[in-house]
Amino acid sequence: MTAVPVDDHEDFADADRGFIAALDPPQVTADDGRVIWDAEAYAFLAGNCPDTAHEGLWRQGRLVSRQGLYEVTDGIYQARGLDLSHMTLVEGDHGVIVIDPLLSTETAAAALELYRKYRGDRPVTGLIYTHSHRAHFGGGRGVLPPGHHPVPVLAPAGFLEHAVSEGVYARTAMTRRDVYMYGSELPKGPDGQIGCGLGAARSTGTTTLIPPTVDITRTGQEEIVDGIRLVFQLTPGTEAPAEMNFCFPVHKALCLAENVTHTMHSLLTLRGGAVRDARAWSHHLGEALALFGDETEVAFASHHWPTWGKDRVKTLLADQRDLYAYLHDQTVRLLNEGLSGAEIAEELRLPPGLEQVWAHHGYYGSLSDNVKAVYQRYLGWFDGNPAHLWEHPPAEQARRYVDTMGGVEATVDAGKRYAADGDLRFAATLLNHAVFAAPKNLRARRELALVYERLGYGCENGTWRNFYLTGAMELRGSLAEAAPDTVHPDLAVALPVDHLIDSLAIRIDGPRAWSSALALDLYLPDEDRTWQLTLSHGALTYVSTPGVPTPSEERTPDLTLTLTKPQLLGLLTGKGPGEAAQNGETGALHQFLGLLSTPHPTFPVVTP
Repeated sequence: MTAVPVDDHEDFADADRGFIAALDPPQVTADDGRVIWDAEAYAFLAGNCPDTAHEGLWRQGRLVSRQGLYEVTDGIYQARGLDLSHMTLVEGDHGVIVIDPLLSTETAAAALELYRKYRGDRPVTGLIYTHSHRAHFGGGRGVLPPGHHPVPVLAPAGFLEHAVSEGVYARTAMTRRDVYMYGSELPKGPDGQIGCGLGAARSTGTTTLIPPTVDITRTGQEEIVDGIRLVFQLTPGTEAPAEMNFCFPVHKALCLAENVTHTMHSLLTLRGGAVRDARAWSHHLGEALALFGDETEVAFASHHWPTWGKDRVKTLLADQRDLYAYLHDQTVRLLNEGLSGAEIAEELRLPPGLEQVWAHHGYYGSLSDNVKAVYQRYLGWFDGNPAHLWEHPPAEQARRYVDTMGGVEATVDAGKRYAADGDLRFAATLLNHAVFAAPKNLRARRELALVYERLGYGCENGTWRNFYLTGAMELRGSLAEAAPDTVHPDLAVALPVDHLIDSLAIRIDGPRAWSSALALDLYLPDEDRTWQLTLSHGALTYVSTPGVPTPSEERTPDLTLTLTKPQLLGLLTGKGPGEAAQNGETGALHQFLGLLSTPHPTFPVVTP
């Protein structure tokens, strides 16, 4: 992207506006003493940008690493820089409404304590989730601990389904890639992790889920919470499948959730997931402009810093509306002209009027990734070239490439030449082939690590930098540890039983189960429903029926379990069904559990 003036200080003025106080000390710890958030780790960003970082990403790092309590407008405050996301606090008639209680209970509790220290010990009188991503609801129990008096919990329609199902099926792989995307195992510093563009990092505390009590089902819906009037706009299919913007008419303030941030967002994150709809995203921003633009004096989101002034808010909305529309429409235009996703990503450029705005640069999402995501949404992984239809897997392909080039050492030599000439992208391709052809060749690993390091240092995109540098760390022999699983039972219990059984089905070791035939019935009295599981040909399928199980001529189960949802969760986690009542062949359960595989959460990513 074209650089914009480095002396543009408007963002810094906005990021500092309304500052009240910082969290002191700037660390948040878990009950076991483990530090799960350390804002002080980013103090190095106060210095000048070094040669090991892209100037734009360094600038963004300085902005997102600011932390503390800030006033947005009279009666609205934000705790920023205490997690990947921000927590907003709106003062009502009797207490304070919390919007998006961060990712971890520990950081959410610290944010609320900081607010109360300077604004008084107001009780929490309402909770609002802007959307279904964990960084915006996981800390709920930090502000509404168990036993707290009930308060309204508002969320967009479909929130619970998407919140609990996100990452269920591919959770192990996505969690593994999280470590690389957010650079959680990298040291914080000029040579390591300097943020991820959307925020500094993710906290590593306990995540929970308090289910909503009030669904927002339509645009224009109004609700009054603790005397505060809110007007909602549903924005499904944007940054999250269930998301909403809303305004506070009396405050002339607009909450934009994560639909408008000061970076180009991602249509498909490097960790994986469903491709987001750029066209719908653009449409909803245009609708927000029409609905709220003329009445808004300040717009804020759950990341980054607010924007003040009616004209500036309208420009922000209009520009990001155009950003996602242009990205979508031009990608589709070019794919219809026969270009592949990779070719479009090389050709497509933003108009100068969009490109010269800091907020449109790819610190978190990127133009290259987003173009390929749009292509994938419409045409999938296949680019139409039959040469790509049935390629060898990476290691087999690499061995053949290396053989045609004269062996591993010759390939490494060629990679070094390209690196020396400044073609780091092709150097990475060649050296990657050398590593996959000969994983134990230390010279190949060392040279590829150096190339990844150089590529990382030049990245404007925080997640690309973290992937490159974590990949270099793996090549040098330090395999990044998997992120700790700190999900609270609240989250698992909220899953529908169908999802829980699906999560069993994807763990069946198919080849080992080819010759097994089992029929299991699960009856959950709390739901007064029976799930009839059938294992045949290595596949676990099921149907559910109301009431207690009733054997028939067509189906006589090998075993019937009568159990609670927590006991079903015990099956999932390998703890067994506990005191569940069993009727039938008890050995059938042992046989079934023996066919489940457990994925290892720490697998190599950039090496075979």
